[in-house]
Amino acid sequence: IHDDAMAHTNTRSLALHEATYGISSDPLTEFACAFAALILNVDHPGVSNEQLVEEKSNLAVLYRNECVSEQNSVAVAWGLLMEPSYKDLRACIYTSQSELERFRHIVVNAVLATGILDEERVTTQAVRWEDAFRCQPDSSVDGQTSNTNRRAMAVVENMMAASDLSHTMQHWDVYVKWNELLFDETYMTYLSGRCSNDPSQTW
Repeated sequence: IHDDAMAHTNTRSLALHEATYGISSDPLTEFACAFAALILNVDHPGVSNEQLVEEKSNLAVLYRNECVSEQNSVAVAWGLLMEPSYKDLRACIYTSQSELERFRHIVVNAVLATGILDEERVTTQAVRWEDAFRCQPDSSVDGQTSNTNRRAMAVVENMMAASDLSHTMQHWDVYVKWNELLFDETYMTYLSGRCSNDPSQTW
């Protein structure tokens, strides 16, 4: 009975591993997603990327008008993570240069995926999804691994984009709370002259 139970558990684990393109059995990817969700609005300037670009802000210039607040969030949060006081945390996240690079790659892609108002970024993301799921895995092991990795990254990106708006799909009170806060922020932006549209007229 024990052997049968173990075999069943292993079969289920393998099925879950394959269904999630390895995400469910990769703690580094899972933590990278959690970390990305935690930092995606770090040091947010309180206005849209479009407004930052229009104002020719220092951030917009620095990030060449692309996913400005998202790139800034990654830069600020990554700088904090690299501080000496987080040495032990870093040791828990990765143990080699390759793991560090993979962790950063996932975090950057996951955070940038939340820039859903950046049409170019959204188009690029959609193309990557199509490429990942339209093509069949190569017969070689390397080819299969490469395609599985592409699919996993596409899933992570779309999951993060959806989670950025998750308050709209939760309990009504949760939706109202965060929608009201967004309205207040947008209205203050309008009153300060940094936005031409009065949200109270269209909200």
